[in-house]
Amino acid sequence: MKKELRNILCSLIAAVFAITIFYVYYRVNSDTNSEKQHAKIGFIYDGDASTPYSANFIRAVSQLKTEYEDKIEVIEKFNVPNDACGDVIDDLVKDGCDIIFTNSYGYGETAKKMAEKYSDVQFCEATCDNANSEPKLSNYHTFMGEIYQGRYISGIAAGARLKEMINTGVINEKQAVVGFVAAYPVAEVISGYTAFLLGVRSQCPNAVMRVKYINSWEGYSIEKQAAEQLIDEGCVMISHHSNTIGSAIACQEANKPYPVYHIGYNQDMMSVAPTSALVSCRIDWSKYIFSAVEAVLNKGKIESYVDGTINGYDASGGFKEGWVKMLEINAAVCADDTEKLVNDAIKDMSKGKTHVFKGDYIGVDPDDPSDTYDLNTEYIENKNSSAPTFHYVLKDIITISE
Repeated sequence: MKKELRNILCSLIAAVFAITIFYVYYRVNSDTNSEKQHAKIGFIYDGDASTPYSANFIRAVSQLKTEYEDKIEVIEKFNVPNDACGDVIDDLVKDGCDIIFTNSYGYGETAKKMAEKYSDVQFCEATCDNANSEPKLSNYHTFMGEIYQGRYISGIAAGARLKEMINTGVINEKQAVVGFVAAYPVAEVISGYTAFLLGVRSQCPNAVMRVKYINSWEGYSIEKQAAEQLIDEGCVMISHHSNTIGSAIACQEANKPYPVYHIGYNQDMMSVAPTSALVSCRIDWSKYIFSAVEAVLNKGKIESYVDGTINGYDASGGFKEGWVKMLEINAAVCADDTEKLVNDAIKDMSKGKTHVFKGDYIGVDPDDPSDTYDLNTEYIENKNSSAPTFHYVLKDIITISE
């Protein structure tokens, strides 16, 4: 009886082993055979190569074409208004696109509706925040770089120069005022200029900020005019969340008894402001785009291919993952040792040692003064969303300039 039981048990073990080997072999070969040999990819931009924001996407797509060559076909649509997005998506789907990228927050609502309509097509929407809201769609995704990190590091470079200006007597401590040309009073913009100022104050603790909204994402004349007004109000440095060189030109042309410096976004400003531009930061969109395309080619889930912070169908990344980049430092006008200071700060940021939204500050929601946040408890940006959520204006050190 015992011998028969042993024989039965051995037979069962052998059967289970054989089934396991077959399953593993099947899965390996199934995954190999499931790889798509070719993918058609659509890109919808709100601008073109002349607008720095869209130019960063176009740069990523150029890298994509070089990397994947004949494995992909790319269709790009430029200068698409928000209300035309749906029609353009229809055209891209008719053209056979397997995945469609859209780069403007204003496309988000339409893109999600189209994803519901075309369930066999993957949609990836940059800067939006609606992937994890109902209805959740397995083919609709959002993504954005954690750009507050780049803003903070830019602020460190600016603060070091500001401190040097004070130490050498170019300005006094009361003149440590930075200006910010801001598009709209929304979380993406507020988060950015707050992180920038906190970076400045890490080097120059008495610095304060004046913010001027232009209520537009771009416009050379209004950006330049806003920067000029801030300079006339006493700002000795200007940064911006806008889409032209207007604010950099204003700094370069400033006629003051002291130099006025510029800190850029999305593009290197040294060619247009050689004696004013300190440094710029940008998002490297290629990190997500490459991952999403690789997922489509392999018939995989996009989020499983992305190196970053994943929340449902939403993804983000910072310096550590290569999603955020600093552009060239202008050594001719930056403070001594700025490059080392910046590189060390990036290393600390990547290791989680830097706590940006933390300090003895009170933030106030500009739309609801009863909504406040005490930054003695750190605010963790991008914790649950790739789109920035910090929307509080810091009391006493940030002034909204009308």
